[in-house]
Amino acid sequence: MKVNTMTGNQEWLSLAKKSLNGECLTIEEGLAVLEANDDEVLPLMQAAFHVRRHFYGKKVKLNMIINAKSGFCPEDCGYCSQSIVSTAPIQKYSLLDKETLLAGAREAMSRKAGTYCIVASGKGPTNKDLDQVVEAVKEIRETMPLKICACLGILKDGQAERLAEAGVHRYNHNLNTSKANYPSITTTHTYDQRIETVEKVKAYGMSPCSGVIIGMGESNQEIAEMALALRELDADSIPINFLNAIPGTPLEGAGRTPAMKALKVLALFRFICPSKEIRVAGGREINLRTLQPLSLYAANSLFVGDYLTTAGQEISNDHQMIEDLGFEIELNAL
Repeated sequence: MKVNTMTGNQEWLSLAKKSLNGECLTIEEGLAVLEANDDEVLPLMQAAFHVRRHFYGKKVKLNMIINAKSGFCPEDCGYCSQSIVSTAPIQKYSLLDKETLLAGAREAMSRKAGTYCIVASGKGPTNKDLDQVVEAVKEIRETMPLKICACLGILKDGQAERLAEAGVHRYNHNLNTSKANYPSITTTHTYDQRIETVEKVKAYGMSPCSGVIIGMGESNQEIAEMALALRELDADSIPINFLNAIPGTPLEGAGRTPAMKALKVLALFRFICPSKEIRVAGGREINLRTLQPLSLYAANSLFVGDYLTTAGQEISNDHQMIEDLGFEIELNAL
């Protein structure tokens, strides 16, 4: 059923006020945001900024990814160039050695990133891979003022505990899409397994990071449901990816998310998860394009540099964008 969209500054500001008061938006209010007329985007982003500014001021957190293990993944995720069903021509290699992971951490610092994200392909880490990650994490913690996020897949018993003991601050495991849409994206694991992994890392004191990929055939209602699911999961950090449809993947023919729609999505997640880190993540460059600066009126975090198998924009451009907005990089921020 088509939901009548809201119009006018006061209506969007009323959602901001509701959000700041700790009240959760309804599905109907979420749909109103997503289905707003494009003429309403500027007042909508201004309302989202009221919430963002309350919790984060004008500070921006920077994160950097290292693709620590590439390809050879037995999963069939339709969006991923590293999956077993992908024919995309990517680099494939086993887990990087400790010195390479340490060099990546130093590069993160040079980019003014506060959080260094160690990401490895695969369903989950072997104990041998976990040993290598743990060893690198311990040395990074001893020698650099960085926060560390690990993204290694589904964890077996005892692995979350080892990562926490080594000093990993945060663990990423994205929900990616709605529960209803999940079987159309991957069949080699379930949505519920994703939830279980996030709950497991929370149990061992690591900060939970979990987000979504927009543009994989989900409806507007499902986008609102994703935001509500992450509120319920109490994820501290929520990366909002916009599908970069890589040739050779099952989703290669999917179109890009229009920039104005992407901004509405970011505003929605800020309203529903007001105090959480909302990060503009993969695909921002090709989906938001010239409207990237507006994203920071709702989001308070960015990835800088390249992603896993796709290129990001020049780091100097991100630094310049933040400066031109009158915002400030929050150094060493989790």
